Amino acid sequence: MKQLFDDTSFICSKIVTKKYSTSFSLAVKMLSPKIREDIYSIYAFVRFADEIVDSFHGYDKNKLINQFEADYYAAIEAGISLNPILNSFQKTVKKNNITDDLVQAFLTSMKLDLNKTEYETQAEYNKYIYGSADVVGLMCLKVFVNGDDEKYESLKEPAMKLGSAFQKVNFLRDLKDDYEILNRSYFPGVNFKSLGLNAKQSIINEIEEDFVEAYKGIKLLPIEAKFGVYTAYIYYRRLLSKLKNTPSEKILTTRIRVSNPMKVSLLARSFLVFKLNLL
Repeated sequence: MKQLFDDTSFICSKIVTKKYSTSFSLAVKMLSPKIREDIYSIYAFVRFADEIVDSFHGYDKNKLINQFEADYYAAIEAGISLNPILNSFQKTVKKNNITDDLVQAFLTSMKLDLNKTEYETQAEYNKYIYGSADVVGLMCLKVFVNGDDEKYESLKEPAMKLGSAFQKVNFLRDLKDDYEILNRSYFPGVNFKSLGLNAKQSIINEIEEDFVEAYKGIKLLPIEAKFGVYTAYIYYRRLLSKLKNTPSEKILTTRIRVSNPMKVSLLARSFLVFKLNLL
């Protein structure tokens, strides 16, 4: 029975989300049950593509990412894939009218990670951020607005700013691994052998500006999505605060994290804000 296979596919996407990101998984649990499956499927799709280019060392990454893309489009055409992650994602794409330009922009940025190691100009950096993060925010927004095109257009910019902020926080947190293991440096004009205080503060200021604009959109999200997105926002604001208070030399040698007890505390605080209608 096809429905059983589809249900199983969404369960697989949920498992991927839980295995790869406890913080994002926690935030998804705060979304309305009506939209959780679609967000799980988006996360699993982008996570698998990201894993291909970041983690599958010793394998032909070009071949894998190209096959992943080809299999996705075959799933779109056929309406089914025996890859459960692609099967659930193609259903989410069709259900929520996620346009192909968003998927293509994402895959383009992922392919850049196969060969490009430095982003020397702001334009290159912005293009990569758009494809790797902003469009993921827009895919999720398509789910959140449930076909309301006017709402989607009004919230596009804040959604992209939130995606940008999340990605830039990840870049700052993962400086050590990106530079030492993957030989990548995303921030233009920054010397990653010796991250100076001014360079670090400039990056943080940029991220904080993105968060300010993103918050304006979070307040206007449909009720089904608001608490979950706010939970993720609060988590990343806390992570940024930790990075801000961590010496530059330690960021270059240690992966900064938010502890599990702190995550629970942040969830409780965000729930209180939400329930008191302060958001």
